[in-house]
Amino acid sequence: MGKSGKTSRAALLVGALLVGLAGCQKQEGPAEKAGKEVDKAAEKVGQQVEKVGNSIQDAAKGDKK
Repeated sequence: MGKSGKTSRAALLVGALLVGLAGCQKQEGPAEKAGKEVDKAAEKVGQQVEKVGNSIQDAAKGDKK
């Protein structure tokens, strides 16, 4: 078998593995969904805390928005 044949076999094998792995991905369960929602909520709270902190700094400087 020549170099071309080995390259073709390797490409075919890699392609088959990628297709196989894509088919094995688990569906997102309720725990994962809940975790993502908690992450989103925490991010929103963090943004609000940052806004409040900026407002306090502005008020301390005498700038009111």
